[in-house]
Amino acid sequence: MNRPRLLLAAIFCFSLPSLHAQKGKAKPIVAAPVLAPGLQDRQYWCDLLYKITYPVVHNLAEGTLHQNMPQEAGPDYFLNLKKVTHLEAVGRTMAGLAPWLALPEDDTKEGQMRKQLTSELLKGLKNAVDPSSPDYLNFRTELQPLVDAAYVAQAFLRAPKVLWDPLDSLTKKRYIEEFKALRTRKAWYNNWLLFAGMTETFLLKIGEDYDPARIDYAFHKIKEWYIGDGFYDDGEHFAMDYYNSYVIHSMLVDMLQIMVEKKLAKQEDYDQALKRMVRYSELLERMISPEGTYPPVGRSITYRVGAFQALAQVSLMHKLPEYVLPAQVRCALTKIMHNQFEIAGTFDEKGWLLLGMAGHQPMVADQYTSTGSLYICSLGFLTLGLPATDPFWAAPPADWTAKKAWSGQPVKKDYKVDY
Repeated sequence: MNRPRLLLAAIFCFSLPSLHAQKGKAKPIVAAPVLAPGLQDRQYWCDLLYKITYPVVHNLAEGTLHQNMPQEAGPDYFLNLKKVTHLEAVGRTMAGLAPWLALPEDDTKEGQMRKQLTSELLKGLKNAVDPSSPDYLNFRTELQPLVDAAYVAQAFLRAPKVLWDPLDSLTKKRYIEEFKALRTRKAWYNNWLLFAGMTETFLLKIGEDYDPARIDYAFHKIKEWYIGDGFYDDGEHFAMDYYNSYVIHSMLVDMLQIMVEKKLAKQEDYDQALKRMVRYSELLERMISPEGTYPPVGRSITYRVGAFQALAQVSLMHKLPEYVLPAQVRCALTKIMHNQFEIAGTFDEKGWLLLGMAGHQPMVADQYTSTGSLYICSLGFLTLGLPATDPFWAAPPADWTAKKAWSGQPVKKDYKVDY
């Protein structure tokens, strides 16, 4: 066989598609645009937060939350599970979602996710306080609703134009009544004082009758329990856990913002509390290992990335220390999320969270931990409230402090602070 002719024939055959394309008979394949690394991270966060929160939001909207949500509980669980776990799931989900849902509407994939979640959450919020609904949530009995009503109130404060203002007048009236009904119960003498204060702070914000004693007592006791270098005692004693992040810094700062606005506290009180939260967040960032893990210490480690609420909130507020780049926080938290939520056993077959810190680990759950409790992990996603153009998302990847330190890069020395 004549090899040159065979080669020419082969070249001609393989050239046919491009010739047809030139004549308009076939469209060229256009590769999808490659997102910048920061926007890839954002897409991952959006998809993950949607995956985590959708079962709660959708079932509440459909009136099937009580019917469909699992009721897994920790060893020696001692609460009235059926009366508390559903409000836990709703309040904690809302508090983490609120900043993201508060972004302006758009037609992107992300925008469509936000639109769907907002629409269904508003529908569900009506069910949650409607006594005739199968998903009427319990605010009236047990102590635990003090906690999770506070997260509902915090969500309303974080996204009032999206989550509170659109509610009809009857639903608003019902929430106000449910929050006031919490006054029949006394908060524990620890971080729980902030829960009692938070619902009253919301009532203050919207011009309703409020209990000033619950707000003032929470503020002054938490301030009294400050022990230095960004840490508060949790009550009369120090606890090495993440409650400074789950509750204390975040709720204190959010409360004080309203208290200052309403002339119940001084600006310097807010400024001091914020400085302390920034310092604590600085230490949180340093606790993230080069591999994107963190110490499994203290109570409630099943709350997963919710342990970094303070760091996420400081980032959302653009209050990070100068040497802590927003991108290094983004990269560190993204790595944690990959480690925690991609491991087998994190979700059940229907998409509900399972007890554990990394996978299914019911043995590390506390006596008060149930399925609903786990949705506090959404608090680690607060920085989705920043638009995609913000440097938190738009800046190139950056190593976080521990990753720099353990790879021989220059790092800033750390010192205690006195405020």
